[in-house]
Amino acid sequence: MAFLFVALTATAIVAPMFFLGNASGHDFQFHVGSWLDVSGQWREGIIFPRWAEWANWGFGEPRFIFYPPASWMLGAALGFVLPWALVPGAFIWLSLVTGGMGMWRLARERLPDTQAVAAAVFFAANPYHLVIVYYRSDFAELLASVFLPLLVLGALRVARDGWRRVPMLAIIFAGIWLSNAPAAVIATYSLSLLIAVGCILRRSLRPFAAGGAAMAAGFGLAAFYILPAAWEQRWVQIAQVLATNLCPQQNFLYTNAPDPEFVFFNWKVSTVAMIVLLLGGVATVFAARRRKELPDTWWMFLALGAASVLLMFPPSVLLWRLLPKLQFVQFPWRWLEPLSVVLAFFAAAASGCIGKTRRAQWVAWLVILVVVGAAGVAMVNDAWWDSEDIPSLVKSVQTGHGYEGTDEYTPISCDRYKLSGSGTDPDDVLGQSPSGTFDPSATPPPTPRIAKYDADSDSVVPAAGLRVHVRQWSAEQKVFSVDSPAPVTLAVRLVYYPAWEVRVDGATARADSLPETAQMLMPLSQGAHDVEMRFRRTWDRSLGAAISLCSALALFALPFFLRRSNCSSKLP
Repeated sequence: MAFLFVALTATAIVAPMFFLGNASGHDFQFHVGSWLDVSGQWREGIIFPRWAEWANWGFGEPRFIFYPPASWMLGAALGFVLPWALVPGAFIWLSLVTGGMGMWRLARERLPDTQAVAAAVFFAANPYHLVIVYYRSDFAELLASVFLPLLVLGALRVARDGWRRVPMLAIIFAGIWLSNAPAAVIATYSLSLLIAVGCILRRSLRPFAAGGAAMAAGFGLAAFYILPAAWEQRWVQIAQVLATNLCPQQNFLYTNAPDPEFVFFNWKVSTVAMIVLLLGGVATVFAARRRKELPDTWWMFLALGAASVLLMFPPSVLLWRLLPKLQFVQFPWRWLEPLSVVLAFFAAAASGCIGKTRRAQWVAWLVILVVVGAAGVAMVNDAWWDSEDIPSLVKSVQTGHGYEGTDEYTPISCDRYKLSGSGTDPDDVLGQSPSGTFDPSATPPPTPRIAKYDADSDSVVPAAGLRVHVRQWSAEQKVFSVDSPAPVTLAVRLVYYPAWEVRVDGATARADSLPETAQMLMPLSQGAHDVEMRFRRTWDRSLGAAISLCSALALFALPFFLRRSNCSSKLP
């Protein structure tokens, strides 16, 4: 019954996409471009991509080193079995259903079955999920929210049962880190708070030891992503992630800024946050009557809810500045994620205190669903719907033009806006006609794979006079031969990144780059040469994979070790 109600709720949320096209939010093209890139690399035989081949209009970027893999792998997998136009809706539907069932499992641990079903439905359709679906299109954050109810459940169980609950909590914690980095930072602080409250309630440090071990194991499981992303930040412009209007100080609820469009969106999200706070406050008051029935759960949820509310308002600015990595959450209103878990649980618990009949409980839930439904209808009417975004991106990749890159993953010294073919208007680069459909004649041909660098004019010119034969040109390997009647400097359609290894005639060679664009330059002497460029596995990726493997083996062995310890303790 829980699955049926949650599935119907998720279907209602994605139903407008059947008639209006896809809700094209802020991050829509970023995620769909990643899915298309990964899907293409799978066809090339690259199972776990690290370099985004078509980003920056075909010059590439190390996007998949820094962006957690779960969302772009799921999106690419859906693209293998569904038409691309249906993939966003399918992704959203799966995420909402899985998240709702996770909330049902959490609520069912402490509440009657009917109330657990109600909690699952409300979490699936909570207002912040609607913001993500209709306004933001942040598919990775939506996927991370799937794990949050299970994270809270894992914390409750570790506080109660100790070490035997560590493996599940570690896996859930790692799942969030592999889904979305800002959500992972939120989950790290949320789990730390829950474990601390558990220690206080039980007057013991055992939850701290077991919870700390689960977090360490979770970091270990995700080390194959976390370690390279942390180490290789020095090679990209990662500080851009906190550029103007992206830092926490600019994004508290009801902020004021000189950018009207930015303020307008902030106020819309802030209004949604106030709806959540209002519903949560009422639910908390009614649920307080049951705190004696749910002593540990009540206080842990209350602490998480209070912390989430505090961090969305300006008085918490000192915490945002002092707590490690908290600033990378960027938007304080992202704390609506854990607050939505608290709201769904308290609202379900409160329904058991409203009236003595089931009819009164259904009336209470109907009122809540009407409020949320009204908010959803308003967002549907206000969202930007587009049926041509995906076809345009698909055509852009198929014709070799690529798609727009990202500031924070751009290699050092590269101004991606000056890369050949980028232009000032992304719509011009995508070759979109005034009607919005893709038109290859509306944009110049893609930048050549191999060109020449003319030092006299300090510019890249066509490779006239060279005999070039490309034998392989994939995302992570470029193999070609060049025959030149004079010394020449090749300009390759690729931005410089230290992980690219270059060999000329079998010997390791050093590549240069243009000062402003970081386009890779390859000086060659007169004659024929064989050139191979390979995106090599760096030491940090190898070490991260080894740590993940060791962590997985340790978690697999832990239950056997605990079982053996229990048996030994029972011997006379």
